[in-house]
Amino acid sequence: MGKPDTRRLDKAIAQTVRKLDAVRNREMWPLDGRERRAVLAAVTSGSYRITRGNSPANAERRIETAWQSAETRLVAEMAALQAERQRIVSAAATARAAKKSSGWW
Repeated sequence: MGKPDTRRLDKAIAQTVRKLDAVRNREMWPLDGRERRAVLAAVTSGSYRITRGNSPANAERRIETAWQSAETRLVAEMAALQAERQRIVSAAATARAAKKSSGWW
């Protein structure tokens, strides 16, 4: 009984960590379509309000909300991937222990 095969999950976890770091640095590439549209719409409305001489406070709040929702989504995705990896490792350890205990000597 070898080690459990978690390479696929490890790769997905690493990619999610990269995406989370990018979102925290306010990069656009890890955002999904809905989040990207929300950020761009808020930026557009904020710039319009600035050119009209008004306060962009509402647009700034919408931008922060969009970034926070993206970060929350990625944190939840990473937690789910880590939980799945832990489940696979635990199942492999249980199977290994059962195989050892069922031996003749």
